[in-house]
Amino acid sequence: MLRFMPVGDSMTIGSAGEHTWRYRMWRHLRDTYGGPFTMVGPREALYDKATDTPTSYEYADPAFPCAHLAGWGEGWQHMVPLIGEAVRSCRADVLLVSLGLIDLGFYTDADQTAENARRFVAQARAAGPRVRIAVLPVIPNVRAAADAPFAAQVSRFNELLAKALADLDEPRSPLLLASPPPSYDINHDTYDGTHPNASGEHKIAAAFADAMHQAWGVGEPYEV
Repeated sequence: MLRFMPVGDSMTIGSAGEHTWRYRMWRHLRDTYGGPFTMVGPREALYDKATDTPTSYEYADPAFPCAHLAGWGEGWQHMVPLIGEAVRSCRADVLLVSLGLIDLGFYTDADQTAENARRFVAQARAAGPRVRIAVLPVIPNVRAAADAPFAAQVSRFNELLAKALADLDEPRSPLLLASPPPSYDINHDTYDGTHPNASGEHKIAAAFADAMHQAWGVGEPYEV
């Protein structure tokens, strides 16, 4: 049984009424991965915008293993103290991580955020020495499109993230940098310039799926 744990911020937890990219990934793996697998994590809920709490179970299609470690407004620095216990208790084999936008927007600069990514990897490996980690860089968003200094921080962080993953990669616990979805367009793939709509969910899932297929031979290429 291969156990995948999605880790992320608001783009990963999703909100009431959505499928989420987690669901799209599960369907893809169900159709293309030739072995038993599941999605794991200490949380299951969606974010409820009406109550401003992560308490909704109103998935567009709830018939999938909806476990995850994601939170609205949470970033690398929030996940560092949580990831070790999550990996340990859920026995995660593969982490699918999409973090960074919240950090850069509210908490830490690019260098500090990259350092937190390194700490995250260390904590995950302390709990699971053979854990595999696929990471998506910060993808296009409305703030970066309108705020040049912020866009520069995003660019710098993505460069530092790539370096960190290259520095820390090791055979028993491989690290993988997924490529940003090449056709991702905030005007067509999000509902507010940041959070993915249905097409955005497919493209984020595809970024992870294609990276894992190419690097690790997991599943098949994603058909959007």
